Amino acid sequence: MNQATSQSTHSLATHSLATHVLGDSPSLFSHLLAEIRDQEIQRDPMRFRRNLERMGEMFAMEISRQLEYTHRTVTTVLGQAEVEVLREQPVLATILRAGLPLHQGLLNCFDRADNAFVSAYRKHEGDADSFEVEVEYLSSPSLQDRVVILCDPMLATGSSMVLAYQALLHRGLPRHVHVVSVIASDAGVEFVQKNLPPNTTLWLGTVDHELTSRAYIVPGLGDAGDLAFGQKE
Repeated sequence: MNQATSQSTHSLATHSLATHVLGDSPSLFSHLLAEIRDQEIQRDPMRFRRNLERMGEMFAMEISRQLEYTHRTVTTVLGQAEVEVLREQPVLATILRAGLPLHQGLLNCFDRADNAFVSAYRKHEGDADSFEVEVEYLSSPSLQDRVVILCDPMLATGSSMVLAYQALLHRGLPRHVHVVSVIASDAGVEFVQKNLPPNTTLWLGTVDHELTSRAYIVPGLGDAGDLAFGQKE
């Protein structure tokens, strides 16, 4: 298990999977985390989306430190430079619809990456507090022996993330999976730790301790999809 971290991440050694929490130390990331939580700033959906996008870019930079590189000689107008470049591009996967701004931030950095999309939603039946997560759509390239970065801004119960991963397995077995969420719950982290394979690394913005009866994170930030794209019926 790779325990390497940068100065802006913190490794939770108590978990079985390598887990990094970017918001553990004061940084521009923690400033953006405050903004996306702030109900006054949330009134501007464009700013909310842009902040998620910027956070995606920061996650991308941290994840890039753990990818594989190869040596290359680049010819400039004045000579040659020895550089390290990515050995291969990852596959960027997201859960629709809330994950799109975060996905865009990752794509801004991994701008030649292949992309995958999974549709997962909460299906309520009877009791408003009771629901099942259903996956109904998958678009993905082959993932066999690829590095996959799977993102969703909220990791509440963890069910959507695990079901999305299982759906992606229909396109092959990844070599490594990086799971990205801006706000997670203790329960969601525990569920993912138990149900994703050892070749998984978690990248989180922060971890909150409480879930409501309807599985919303407290204090969280509300419904990320609604804040980014408008309320749904």
